[in-house]
Amino acid sequence: MSRTATVDRTTSETDIHVRLNLDGTGQSSVTTGIGFLDHMLTAWSKHAHFGLAISCSGDLHIDEHHSVEDSAIVLGRAFAQAVGDAAGIERFGASYVPMDETLVRSVVDLSGRPFLVWRVPALRETIGDLPVELAQHFWMSFAEHSRVTLHIECLYGTNQHHILEAVWKSCGRALAAAVKTTGRGGIPSTKGTLTA
Repeated sequence: MSRTATVDRTTSETDIHVRLNLDGTGQSSVTTGIGFLDHMLTAWSKHAHFGLAISCSGDLHIDEHHSVEDSAIVLGRAFAQAVGDAAGIERFGASYVPMDETLVRSVVDLSGRPFLVWRVPALRETIGDLPVELAQHFWMSFAEHSRVTLHIECLYGTNQHHILEAVWKSCGRALAAAVKTTGRGGIPSTKGTLTA
């Protein structure tokens, strides 16, 4: 069964196309108009081994907010579609990722209940062309539209680039662990559903 999804979303603020393959090889094509976000999504795809194509044309003449938020919305919807009814997957995933002086932990439950716990410091206002405050907003929007519970915590770190890169990498690895097939079949819930 193919675990892929293609989602398009066009508004007066952004025009976004996402293609996601949960059983990919980590190959990606990412163009959001925000260089640091492109770097983060490329790392996310690589370390999750997800196939990813994302293009976003947004109103960057206003600011980066709409492009970051809407990219996360569409990626979250694509992830939810690719997971489907969640039959035969692990459901839970966790990952620790170090990056030099930084250590980040991400834990995910494909619960059908969107929630984000974010314990990540903002040590600078921007990294490249990405406002640091939008990192939290990206993952909040992703969690909401993928309908996952996501806990992200920087255990320690002093370099903002390292901290955010470890966030995207650890989230990718945690999500990859959660969608791993078990070979046992069935919905991993005593309720019998994760989508109702």
